[in-house]
Amino acid sequence: MSLLRPDLRGVNVPQWVRFIAQDSDGMWWGYSVEPLENHRGWYENEVGKHIKLLQSAVDGEWKKSLFVYRSAQENHAQSSP
Repeated sequence: MSLLRPDLRGVNVPQWVRFIAQDSDGMWWGYSVEPLENHRGWYENEVGKHIKLLQSAVDGEWKKSLFVYRSAQENHAQSSP
């Protein structure tokens, strides 16, 4: 997983997105299941859903960009007693 994270302010990320990763061309994608790596990016292997989120410069190694995504609602629910 990565410390590299995109700025998602203003991006409509669907509730079903659980993983986010950047391809070698700078495109960030959201996935409902953990994606698999190929030679230029990530793919869902015909399982689950995916959505294009935003484009940005590739900062560092895209292969280290995969991270588990938790929406603001999920983070709030986890921190509530």
